Amino acid sequence: MTWLAETAMLAHGWRRLLMLLVAGAIAALSIAPLFVVPALFVGFPVLVWALDGAERRTSFLGRLFGPAFRIGFAFGLGYFIVAFHWLGAAFFVDGGIMIAIMPFAIVALAALIALFWGLGTALAHLFWSHSGWRILTLTTFLSAAEWARGHFFSGFPFDLLGYALTGNDEMMQAASLVGVYGLTFLAILLASTPALIWPADGRSWSRRLAPFFLAVLVIAAQIGWGNYRLNSTQVAERTDIKLRLIQPVVYEHSDWSRAVPADVITRLLDLSATRTSPSDPGLEGVTHLVWPESSLPFFMSQYPEALARIARALPPDVTLLTGAPREDYENGGPGYNSILAINSDGEIVASYDKSHLVPFGEYLPYADFFSQFGIRQFVPGANGWAAGDGRRLMSLPGTPDFLAVICYEAIFSGDLGADIGKAQFIFNITNDAWFDGSIGPAQHAHHARVRAVEEGLPLVRAANSGLTFLTDPLGRVTASLAPQQVGLLDVVPSQRLAGTPFSQVRYGPFLIALLAGLAIAWLSSRRGRA
Repeated sequence: MTWLAETAMLAHGWRRLLMLLVAGAIAALSIAPLFVVPALFVGFPVLVWALDGAERRTSFLGRLFGPAFRIGFAFGLGYFIVAFHWLGAAFFVDGGIMIAIMPFAIVALAALIALFWGLGTALAHLFWSHSGWRILTLTTFLSAAEWARGHFFSGFPFDLLGYALTGNDEMMQAASLVGVYGLTFLAILLASTPALIWPADGRSWSRRLAPFFLAVLVIAAQIGWGNYRLNSTQVAERTDIKLRLIQPVVYEHSDWSRAVPADVITRLLDLSATRTSPSDPGLEGVTHLVWPESSLPFFMSQYPEALARIARALPPDVTLLTGAPREDYENGGPGYNSILAINSDGEIVASYDKSHLVPFGEYLPYADFFSQFGIRQFVPGANGWAAGDGRRLMSLPGTPDFLAVICYEAIFSGDLGADIGKAQFIFNITNDAWFDGSIGPAQHAHHARVRAVEEGLPLVRAANSGLTFLTDPLGRVTASLAPQQVGLLDVVPSQRLAGTPFSQVRYGPFLIALLAGLAIAWLSSRRGRA
């Protein structure tokens, strides 16, 4: 390890960048659903050692965009290529030119996101010192960079470093205290402690090992506290609602021209009315039938009989909650990716329009330019899709208020809308069939589970091809369907918790940690120059 530390500090040029690219790729093995947490403790020390050996430029811009920037960028590039590789599965759906540009698109996206990490390490190096506090300096600026990439330019907070510390039910409970951004701060700090062991620099083994052993104790304490919370928290089941979740595996989502609306409705209704046993009352025993995102790959105007058929199939007082495209009849513009609530009279009694759209997925930035190369947004729909008016509760007759979240809206920690405190559960419909065969669906599902823990809310999740499941407000999966399984799942959500520390104070602890880290970074850097 002394050899590795010295090599990382002394390496220059392409050798240093290649080493950091590999180190970042190794660190990415800690993400969901792999959760190889020791990989963080291998990758991050290399980053610290490389910054130890980074040349200092004299000008401010030279120091900001010089070697330290390139070090963080290379490390981030390796991390994000591995973390986001599963996005390439969507390119195989359309085939043709999309497959040819897939590797370039993945690398370009990884490089774009890695700019945040490059800026984070560059700022950290402005305050760099040779004391042990330098790992706190790195933690402060890199976790701030993670927050920035989750919020700026529409935000893309997939695979935040904090998710590495949520690999099981016990570890996940810490999200109820500080959220995933707080866990990101903790993950970087803990994973950097091996950098203080090597090289020796004349220090005793006890002094060198103490921070690492403290990191191990922190993780042990996290697991112990999580186990205590799971065993001591009482979770009560609701009595006023029962949902039937349908996992239809509808593949017409990618090409509406292949969809025959009458056939799609028939498949959905037949599956919805299935009796799983002789004693199963079928739809007579549920209050809400749930069809996931993209289960209706057409506008209702293309098949006006749809509402009438749904009305005939629904027993009295049963409401259908379905993912469906909604046309902008008033303005004649792009459609909406929506949740429609349809009662047994065939009336649309409520709706929610997705407000946080996926770039290149549901709308195409710089559409005029990309269309010249035959590139369009992945999700079919004329003129792209329009964003709704923000996250909000859905309120239906005889239904507890719930927070409607469509697809990747569930990955935005602390940004689920102003009314989240009034919601009784999180209702998440999604279509991850674009990424079947990759780790993407499991990764996306895990992010949604962490939202349940943060907010202390049950999570009802209906996915087109998986993963469909129910969690309690502690994030534990209590019922689920297997990926690619065409089937149904009858679930009763539990009661929400009174509240979690994170739901009350949001980013407060994270902000305090950043301010404290910044103060210590400034003091340690001044002491190093004294």
